[in-house]
Formats: sequence, C-alpha cells, structure tokens
Amino acid sequence: MSKSNTVLKNETSRGKPFLRWTGSKSWLVRDEFKNYLPEKYNSYHECFLGGGSVFFYLNPKGKVFLSDINFELIETYKEIRDNLDLVLNTLKKFKNSEEEYYKVRKSKLLRPHTRAAKFIYLNRCSFNGIYRVNSKGEYNVPYGRRKNVDIVTEKRLREVSDSLQSVQLICSDYKSRLGEIKEGDLVFIDPPYTVAHENNGFIEYNQKLFSWEDQVELKKFIEEISNLGAYFILTNASHESIRDLYNGVGRIDTLSRYSQVGGRNKTRGMYNEVIIYNTRPL
Repeated sequence: MSKSNTVLKNETSRGKPFLRWTGSKSWLVRDEFKNYLPEKYNSYHECFLGGGSVFFYLNPKGKVFLSDINFELIETYKEIRDNLDLVLNTLKKFKNSEEEYYKVRKSKLLRPHTRAAKFIYLNRCSFNGIYRVNSKGEYNVPYGRRKNVDIVTEKRLREVSDSLQSVQLICSDYKSRLGEIKEGDLVFIDPPYTVAHENNGFIEYNQKLFSWEDQVELKKFIEEISNLGAYFILTNASHESIRDLYNGVGRIDTLSRYSQVGGRNKTRGMYNEVIIYNTRPL
C-alpha cells in the first residue's frame, strides 16, 4: 500500500489550472470542499480530467492517475510534463489575432509538442474556452476576440509541469481505470452533464457525448468503486433524475455556483449542482 495522502497539501509551488474549460470545477475547490475529503487516502484517480481543478487543488502525493478520453487534452498534459521548453518555444511564436487564430486552427502540426502548443493557444484565444469538434474531429470553435491574452503564461506552465512530474496520464475511457483502483484510494469523477440543472430535458450537445445510458453505466462504476473499499466524490447536475439514480449509493449534497458559460449575460447566473460521495459515514 502506498504512503497515504493527508487531506490537503499546501505547498505554495503547486500548479494551477492552465486551461479555460467548460464545466471547470474551479468553483468547487473553495474552503468547504475539504469537508468532502477522507482524512487520508492512498492513490488518487481522476477519470474525467478536463481542466484538472481538483487535482491541482489537492496536489496529491503518492501514485496519481489522471485520465480522459480526449487524446489532444492528454497529449497536451504529457508534453507540458515532459517537453515544456519545446512547448513554450512554439507558444512564443503565436500571436493573438483573428488571422493568426484561423491559420493555426487550420494547421496540421506533426510533432507532439507543437500540437500541445496549438491546443493551448486555441484554448486561450477561442470563444469562451469551449472545446468542440465537427464530425471530422476538427476543432471548430471561433476566435474569441479577447484583446489581453497571455498566450504563454510561462511561470504557470512551469509550475504545472512540476506538479505533473510523477503523475500517470492516460487517454482512456473511465471504465478501463477500474483495475487500477484499490482499497483506500480516492476517485474524483466529473462527467459531462446529461440533464440541465433543475430543468426538464437533456443538454443537447452533451447528450451526444454522454447519454443517459452512460449516466446509468457510470452509476454502476461508482458502485464498483465503493465495493472495492475506495472513496469516491462525484459531481453532477442538480436534477431529480440524478438524485433518483444515486439514491442509496452515497451521500448527496447540493452546492450553488455561478455559471460563467454562455454568450450573453442573461444566460448566466446561479445554479445548483450535486456532490455525491462516500467519504463520510451516512
């Protein structure tokens, strides 16, 4: 059994999220989040990595497994970990202009570190930090017209690289990670939301990525984690269907957040989400 993590490591040098990411859990990692953590845990697993807000907040020691099905995302994390100077040198060549954005977006870069730099650049300069591809798998988010963008953020990326040095980064479906999860481990799960917050109906785009049937399969995965004696923390939409699905699986709390997703201010506002966990006794 690996050396246990305590609730939270407070090293000032730990990295911070470097991507603008729809569905980011940066709002979650505030003071009360530590109340959902076990007193100690062994290895740490995150199966829908995205922007990695919880990983960077925890800065876990021991074995760390970060995974996502998005190949470009995982490749970018790997290149920051292993070839940061090459990534930075490429980033420094890019300019924040509409012409440059569409030129880079269209480009077919062959080397992993240049693809990673492209991924970061497009994320920084795109509209609303959305990750979206067309039917051909091509990134098709428009230019964001943000004037003051630090494309490089060298200091932050160096801190991120340091935080990733002992981390295992895997491009995979969450189901394939079950074999690595052991008793006493902590698993954080933040899937795409299938239902709208406290509204009826499906989120049309996410329904294509992560259907209600996928939510049901994920619930079975959660039950398997719990049966192994591992800890889980799951976030999801605050919706009756989600509460019914997870009834009896763990504790369910409601947290409020401010949504910053949307093209117009009227689409933004306060939303509730649920956090489902077995890290504290029922």
